[in-house]
Amino acid sequence: MNRTFKMSDVLDILDVERPQTPEISKESIIDGRKKKKKLTEVTFKRPEGMHRELYALLYSDNKDKPPMFITDSDQGYKQNKAKLGIKRVRPWKWMPFTNPARKDGVIFHHWRRIEDEAEEYPFAKFNKTTQIPEYTDDEYIQHLQCEGWTRQETDHLFDLCQRFDLRFIIIQDRWDRTRFPNRSIEDLKERYYNICNILAKVRAVGNVEPKLIAYDADHERRRKEQLIKLYDRTPEQVEEEQTLLNELRKIELRKKEREKKTQDLQKLITAADSSQGETKRLEKKGPKKKVVQQKNIKAENTSVDSAGIKFADFKGSGVTLRSQRMKLPASVGQKKVKVLEHLLKELDLEQNPIPSEEVCQNFNELRSDMVLLYELKLALANCQFELQTLRHQTEALTPEKKEVESVSSVTPNIQNGVKGE
Repeated sequence: MNRTFKMSDVLDILDVERPQTPEISKESIIDGRKKKKKLTEVTFKRPEGMHRELYALLYSDNKDKPPMFITDSDQGYKQNKAKLGIKRVRPWKWMPFTNPARKDGVIFHHWRRIEDEAEEYPFAKFNKTTQIPEYTDDEYIQHLQCEGWTRQETDHLFDLCQRFDLRFIIIQDRWDRTRFPNRSIEDLKERYYNICNILAKVRAVGNVEPKLIAYDADHERRRKEQLIKLYDRTPEQVEEEQTLLNELRKIELRKKEREKKTQDLQKLITAADSSQGETKRLEKKGPKKKVVQQKNIKAENTSVDSAGIKFADFKGSGVTLRSQRMKLPASVGQKKVKVLEHLLKELDLEQNPIPSEEVCQNFNELRSDMVLLYELKLALANCQFELQTLRHQTEALTPEKKEVESVSSVTPNIQNGVKGE
C-alpha cells in the first residue's frame, strides 16, 4: 500500500526532536500571499477653483491651523523654537542726562546701557535752531532805516525772534505794547524779512547771487480777511451758496448737452448735404457712366458706408451670401428698425427684396437715407420744442414785452378792418 510520508512522520519514527515551528496549513499559505497594506499618510487635496497662493495661506507644511493674528515669522505659520543666545545680557543703569536744547541745565533721569553712558543725548540732533542775523550801527544807519520803525523797536523785534526762534504768533503775543505801537503778525514778518534780504544783498561777495526770502504781506492780509469772511458766514448764506453752486452745475450740464446736440445736428446736416451733392453729380453724368461707376465702386468696396447706417463689410475669404449685405447691423436700435419697416410699408416696398447686386446697393442706400431723414426730423422736433420752451420762459420773465407785442399785433388788424369798411 502506497503511503505518503510527511516530514513530521519521519522525524517521529527516528525519534528526532522537531523544531518548534508553526505547522504549515492551507490557511497559513493563503494568509502569506496576501499583500501587506501600506500605511499611507493622509494627503490634503487642493479644492477645485482655489488658487495655489490661497491654499498655501490656509495650510502650512505641518497642516496646522492659521494664526488668529498677523505674524512676523519668516517661515510662514511654522512655530519657531526660541533661540537663546549664550552671551551675557548687557546691563542697564538708571542714569542722569541733560538735554542740550534746554538752557536752564535741568537734569533728567532714564534707563540706559552702561556702555552708552558717556555718549550725548541721542535726541539732541533734532534740536535745530535758526540763525538770526545781527547788524551793526553803521549798517542800520546806511541801509536799514525805515519810516514808521525806530531803532529800539527793531532791536526789540530781533530780540524776540532770537528768544522764540521765529515763532511769530508768540512774538506778536509777547510784543511790548507799553513802549511800542501794536503790530500785526504781517507787519512783524515784513520788517524782519526785509532786513534779512537787505543784509544778504549788502554782504554778498563778488557776483554770487544771494538767496532772498519772498514774502508778500498784502497778500497775507487779504487771505486772512477772506478766511474771516468765510468763517463768519451765517447758515442761510452757506445754504444760498450751495444752492448757487448746484444751479451752476446744472447750467454747465445743460450747456454740454446743448453743444453735443449741436454737433450731432451739424453732422446730420453735413451728411444730408453730401448725400444730395453725390446724387446730383451722378445724375449729371448720365446712365451709362453711372452704371460703370457703380460697378467700379462695388468691385473696390463691397460694403456700403453711409451717413445713416454702416453696413457690414465682407472682405474675408470664403463664401458669403449676397443677402447678408442687406442685414441691418446690431448698432441700429429697435426703434429705428420699426421706423424703417413703417416707411417701407408706406412706400409699398418689400422688407426683404431679391438680393441682386443693384438691389443690394440701392436698398441699403435707401434705408440709410430713411434713417438720416428720421434723425433730421427728430432733431428738428427737439429744436422746435426747445425754442418754444425758451419763448415761454422769456414771456414769463418779461410780461411787459408780451403786452406790447400783443398790442402791436392787434393794431394792424383794426386798421385792416377800418379799411375794409
